[in-house]
Amino acid sequence: MKFLIIIIISITLTNCSFDNRTGIWKNENPIKKRDQFEKFEKLSITEKTFYKTINPPEDLIFKIKIKINSDWDDVFYSKNNNLENFKYNENYRLISKSKKLSKYHINERILYNGNNAYFTDDKGNLIIFSVNENKVIKKFNFYKKRYKKFSKKLNIIIENNVVYISDNIGYLYAYDVEKEKIIWAKNLKVPFRSNFKIFKNKLIAANQNNELFFFDKINGNTINSIPTEETVIKNKFENNLSMDENNLFFLNTYGSLYSINNNSMKINWFLNLNQTTDLNPSNLFLSNQIVNNNEKIIISSNNHLYILDVKNGSLIFKKNISTQIKPIIIEEDKLLFISKTNLLILMNLDNGEFIYSIDINQKIADYLNLRKKNAHLKDIMILNNNLFIFLNNSFIIKFNLNGNIEKVKKLPSKINTYPILVNNRILYIDFKNKISYID
Repeated sequence: MKFLIIIIISITLTNCSFDNRTGIWKNENPIKKRDQFEKFEKLSITEKTFYKTINPPEDLIFKIKIKINSDWDDVFYSKNNNLENFKYNENYRLISKSKKLSKYHINERILYNGNNAYFTDDKGNLIIFSVNENKVIKKFNFYKKRYKKFSKKLNIIIENNVVYISDNIGYLYAYDVEKEKIIWAKNLKVPFRSNFKIFKNKLIAANQNNELFFFDKINGNTINSIPTEETVIKNKFENNLSMDENNLFFLNTYGSLYSINNNSMKINWFLNLNQTTDLNPSNLFLSNQIVNNNEKIIISSNNHLYILDVKNGSLIFKKNISTQIKPIIIEEDKLLFISKTNLLILMNLDNGEFIYSIDINQKIADYLNLRKKNAHLKDIMILNNNLFIFLNNSFIIKFNLNGNIEKVKKLPSKINTYPILVNNRILYIDFKNKISYID
């Protein structure tokens, strides 16, 4: 009997380790990925979460212009937070790897301008790294001794060799990279909690009290401020800003979306997307970043996917589905996104229909001839007319836009920050705080 039990246990353990030869399912991050939607399994009392596979049509064709990108000045790449179809050399070869850049935790968003990478750590350092020289060329810290022990969360954006920085203490300042000095600094005394946007002479940001500010980027003076609804309980979601040519879109932590004229700084319209006024921890509003293009705004919250009209905020479509990564608008009339249940979905923005819905986990299992498990996703990009899915364990899954896997590759080092694409190459920082530059 004991011998039989030993045999059964041995078989069970063997079956559980079927994928050791690839490591594709293994989440190798030493730090557990913080899933901002992990406590929101039930999306609605009356509706069921969408989970259905739909095969792609045979005649599906894409015509997307490929962008050769040289700079990444905004943490979400562009004013409207949407990504383009980038050119990538696709050799998967490590061009260079830096020494350790900081002994402190590096923030997950990095920028790139003029062959230099810009990033910050929680000690408050702004670090500028030359990719060509493969070394740190500048390091700047704004903070006095009394703030040295505070853990800093810095928000940054670059324009014309000036880095604008806000923090979780309440400071806002502009740093001239060439002159290596502070141009101006302000203490607003309330922590900032948003990304930046720039429109002409205006620097735009929001604080943790959901107050939106327009600053003069030349001197840092406040041009205008718009108070919006506060939330008593703070969560991981940060206020998010997106723009088009005429309007700023501000999604606050209460779940309200505001459209504001870029020139007059007056509110065009606003609406609340939160489903409840009950502010217990299970009902807090969460969302990915706003994406807008071609007269439409896309909001992917913890409960629903909203497609809204730019002009008046009216609801065009609402889907009972939660996305885990910021969607990408392609060809202006299609939305590509990944659901929380790892469905790769292509949606027609004109009629709201799903063109296809593909089970990523099953596709990976079939491609590698493995048993199906759950892949842990980090980010997505469109490169060379293909969708590249970056996994937490540093694998890259290359899908064509028709939903079929073409390649599975493993990056030479474990990815920590969100990757960016510059000069036809992938750049990111790993868990040892070293920059990897991948051809």
